[in-house]
Amino acid sequence: MAEKLVRIGGASGAWGDSPGALGQLVGAGVDYLMMDYLAEVTMSLLARARMKDTQAGYPPDFIAYLKSVLPEIARQGVKVSTNAGGVNPSGCKRALEGVIAELGLSLRVAVVEGDDVMPFTDRLRTGGLREAVSGDALPGRLLTANAYLGALPIKAAFDCGADIVITGRCADSALALGILMHEFGWATDDYDRLGAGSLVGHILECGPQATGGTFSDWETVPDWHNIGYPIAECRSDGSFVVSKPDNTGGLIVPGVIAEQALYEIGDPAAYLLPDVTADFSNVRLTQIGPDKVRVENARGRPPTSQYKVSATYQDGYRAVATVSIVGPNAALKAERTGKALIARARMIFKQKGLSDFAATHIEALGAEASYGAKSAARASREVLLRLVVEHADRGALEIFARELGSIGLSCAPGTTGIYAGRPKPTPVVRLFTFFLDKSVLGRPRIQIGDGPIMDVDVPFQGGYAPPRQTNVPDADSMPDESTVELPLARLAYARSGDKGNSANIAIIARKPKYVPLLRRELTPERMLEHLGHLVGGPAERFEAPGLNALNFLISDALGGGGMASRRIDPQGKGYGQMALEMIVKVPKSWAEELTVHETA
Repeated sequence: MAEKLVRIGGASGAWGDSPGALGQLVGAGVDYLMMDYLAEVTMSLLARARMKDTQAGYPPDFIAYLKSVLPEIARQGVKVSTNAGGVNPSGCKRALEGVIAELGLSLRVAVVEGDDVMPFTDRLRTGGLREAVSGDALPGRLLTANAYLGALPIKAAFDCGADIVITGRCADSALALGILMHEFGWATDDYDRLGAGSLVGHILECGPQATGGTFSDWETVPDWHNIGYPIAECRSDGSFVVSKPDNTGGLIVPGVIAEQALYEIGDPAAYLLPDVTADFSNVRLTQIGPDKVRVENARGRPPTSQYKVSATYQDGYRAVATVSIVGPNAALKAERTGKALIARARMIFKQKGLSDFAATHIEALGAEASYGAKSAARASREVLLRLVVEHADRGALEIFARELGSIGLSCAPGTTGIYAGRPKPTPVVRLFTFFLDKSVLGRPRIQIGDGPIMDVDVPFQGGYAPPRQTNVPDADSMPDESTVELPLARLAYARSGDKGNSANIAIIARKPKYVPLLRRELTPERMLEHLGHLVGGPAERFEAPGLNALNFLISDALGGGGMASRRIDPQGKGYGQMALEMIVKVPKSWAEELTVHETA
């Protein structure tokens, strides 16, 4: 009897991803489509949309994109798992059912609810709830508060015959884990397999990042315009093979998968999820063919007894002005222009009895503003002034915006344009993260079609214990010889991402023998020093021996993170690239090997 295989296609990495993934993956004959749409920022945007229209609150793209392939999905029996419900899962379900009826199809749509924590916030506030990192008190008025539910409601919906399962906020990886628990009958305490299934979801959740998108060696990735979307071919033992549809672009090699495996996590040995504490630290990656990598040896331990909850709240308003400036000393001109605009607005505020700005931020884009004092482009002759101002009063920012047009007459020569006209004030949305006992939220609920609403049993208890710290042996000893200095990029890949206002930077050795050198050269202190103009710290370093990797988690790293940050890189996407510029001391023989390999 042939071994059972389940093929899951990662059809969406975020709200705004290309609809082309659906046709690719359905044409490749997958069994399931996993479609991820949500981030903390997305939840706040959807909440604001629902405030304007009670029928809104989910990404409308999901309905429009899926409609084009629904007939083929029905014909082939492909099933779908998605968190596109946003803050209105039932509304999303009704809209999709309307499209299914319009097309004359028979597909059963399930909805998962129970992630909304807003009804509990008054109770939590009186209990003295605090933010997980900053220790701040719960704000007076929240926009959203949603718990990251797990895989069990998704499994239950498929067990009951659903073709399409729509959730609100859940752990991204749960979208795949729920599928695999349904297909293979994995138990709730089979933690190694739950850890492996979570890794499937973690690899697929960002779509083409698993097929070469944002890869360190970007120049080796062919055909971005037609990049393939990932397929995980899963076995009951938890191992899986990552591939992509035939005749598509992209690249699948161990380096690509390793980058994605460590993306946006802290300790690879203790990735806290609702159903399991996943351990990716000793995952093995093997190239088994062109654009095919086998992934195995993920592990798991019991989860905690709490859900992670992401809440958002409004904290005043923001306006962003962008002005192009050309000519010698363009960066200095831009910075002086920004300061002049701020000073002029303050002068008017004082005259009108208005308070000062809550915050201001000036960047000269094109002069390496993200590098601070380490910029090598201060002499740029063409920059874009990016001026961010915040105020509690929307009207104050409208005054600032009206003054923007004056700079073409009263400030720097070479001021050539104001992009997008006068900036409109928009709400500043900040993230508030906390942990909530699962028992407080109670059992999640599912409904299929017009059927009854059913509670889903989930374990409320947790048996999590932190992983034991073990000494990781060096892959090889380093030769005792003279050294030369090389950029880290010659020896490693890197991928960085955000965790609230923290950033993770994964450094993955190109060869196992480089690991001891990286461990010696890349201390948390040196990483903080290298990025000191951007991050506050502290920094932690974790090991992932199976991936030949070090993972750094840096606190106070993103200027507030997400929509709260005033920077051009609010999610730390560039930090990995900056890290690869670090200079490391390499044995001379290794440097010679690198040179021979690169010129061959």
